[in-house]
Amino acid sequence: MRLNRLALAVTLMILAAGCETTQRSQSPAPSAASFPPKPARLNHLVFFKLKDSAQADELIADCDRLLATIPGVVSYFAGTHLDTGRGDRVDGNYDVGFYVGFDDEQAYAAYVDHPSHIAAVNKWRPRWEWIRIHDVIDR
Repeated sequence: MRLNRLALAVTLMILAAGCETTQRSQSPAPSAASFPPKPARLNHLVFFKLKDSAQADELIADCDRLLATIPGVVSYFAGTHLDTGRGDRVDGNYDVGFYVGFDDEQAYAAYVDHPSHIAAVNKWRPRWEWIRIHDVIDR
């Protein structure tokens, strides 16, 4: 499936390059190899606002220990908000951001039901003020 998308993207780039003006066609079109790799097909993003923001490092450590190693996880990251000075455009109203990626819906379902995930949720549910979950799939 990804190979078909890649072939389509390369074909479209080649066609688009042939339709550009003479000035633009002098610069080479980017190759598919120059694009950064996608982290995963199914991406699970979670943002936590904790009742006590001083516990952010503990939550990240628990995510590292309990969640990153669950079978089926192909990409992972947990960290805190980076203040870039763009507060009017970037939502920084959270204490911990968490990302985990999977190749398919079955791996994601197994992750949700895994004892380590359940243990992490049970430990941290009373400690968060709110949680926002975003699931994004590359179709």
